Amino acid sequence: MKRLLDPDSLRALARGCAVLGAGGGGDPYLGLLQALQAAEDFGPAVLVDLDELPGDSLIMPCGGIGAPTVSVEKIENGDEGARLREHLEFLTGRRVAALMAAEIGGSNGLLPITWAARMGLPVADADGMGRAFPEVPQVTMHLAGISPSPAVMTDERGNLVIFQTISGQWMERLERAAAVEFGGAASSTEFTLTAAQARGATVRGSVSLAIRIGEAVTGAEGSPVDALVAAVGGFRLITGKILDVERRTTSGFARGSVIVEGLGPDAGRLIRLELQNENLVALERGRVLASVPDLISVLDSETADAIVTERIAYGQRVTVIAFACDPVWRTEKGIMIAGPRAFGYDFDYLPVEELAGASA
Repeated sequence: MKRLLDPDSLRALARGCAVLGAGGGGDPYLGLLQALQAAEDFGPAVLVDLDELPGDSLIMPCGGIGAPTVSVEKIENGDEGARLREHLEFLTGRRVAALMAAEIGGSNGLLPITWAARMGLPVADADGMGRAFPEVPQVTMHLAGISPSPAVMTDERGNLVIFQTISGQWMERLERAAAVEFGGAASSTEFTLTAAQARGATVRGSVSLAIRIGEAVTGAEGSPVDALVAAVGGFRLITGKILDVERRTTSGFARGSVIVEGLGPDAGRLIRLELQNENLVALERGRVLASVPDLISVLDSETADAIVTERIAYGQRVTVIAFACDPVWRTEKGIMIAGPRAFGYDFDYLPVEELAGASA
């Protein structure tokens, strides 16, 4: 069923995208402002299910690439989506029928909606991650064998690069280098596919899920954090305050770690979060509490608003939660591409519900 992404839906979506971003995907506040402006200027974008699109319809996955610490200040001008579409249509000889978020997490879950509203195109109710991941090939389209090429990248100035690579890993390597040269952040499209392919190669219903998460928080009668945990089937890891933040921007990523000191019932506990754009691992005295591909989100303890990694700061009162990723990431290939060892950690993935049960 088609749905207009009106201002209320966009605000709920932004809150949900922040949670699903697991700290990454870019600051959804900026994405929300752009989406609201586009809806006001051009009318709201339409959200469509993949089944509503003809099977041969061309879908353009898209979003931002680079370090989210840079995108806080280096924002899009709004024309990037049209530029990506124009050159993708030239390269493929086909018309783009709908846009899709490459990742639902953070601002990247909202950016395609801004572009779609400006172009009068629908947005597919799906994405390529069901969360946010830092690297280009960490998408379900890659798992399904969809080619990342051709890819198009542009920046807010109008610079444009076209990529034709032999693998997703080479796409990551070359696009990341170009993003650094663009100033640390850019916009791109890769893994173009048809609606028929997308039905089996994406995380379906992720836009609607993000809206439901946002609505659960907004409509909470009691604790917003409790409502959010219930909405995502999550587990509380700790409630406390940010004790220390070590963060740096390098090679097109935001990397670092965050120390959370427990308060109240969690007094005396210390948890460390490891970051690469997203919260990758939660550790307590060397014991793994949760890890990729499951989601780890840092919430404001009062409002349940998720805090992106580039805005985490000393003294914030937070609740850290973790919840299950889409089942596709728990397959052997999914864990190989996006599990802890893919990020250089020397331990095997265990589902968050098993880890939470062990610590209960």
